[in-house]
Amino acid sequence: MEIDCQPEESIVSSFDEDCVVLGDVKDMRLEAEAVVNDVLFAVSEMHVSQSLNSASDVAYINVETREGNRYCLELTEAGLRVVGYAFDQVNEDLSTQYHETVYSLLDTLSPGYREAFGNALLQRLERLKQNGQ
Repeated sequence: MEIDCQPEESIVSSFDEDCVVLGDVKDMRLEAEAVVNDVLFAVSEMHVSQSLNSASDVAYINVETREGNRYCLELTEAGLRVVGYAFDQVNEDLSTQYHETVYSLLDTLSPGYREAFGNALLQRLERLKQNGQ
């Protein structure tokens, strides 16, 4: 996954891409934790899989959308993709599209995510507007 940030910019914040780097190599386990923390507010449940083996180059994330659909996501340098339709399930025969960001992936899977994300963005803009007056 391409992320436009320098290693010294590894600060986790909402609505920004996260960059988690160990030396010159991204650790996907840490990247997965950052992904979960960034969008947890907009899904019913989301956590890094403890059952599937993660490594520096791959991590698995379980997510339940606001609609109640469960997915197992794979996170690699190529991006995020659905690899199963239940927690901790990897279907090797499944060929799904990679998404560059978790936002893009969840936007395609969950209208409830899209609504929650939009509402959070509107609230943030309202706060900025109030602080600017």
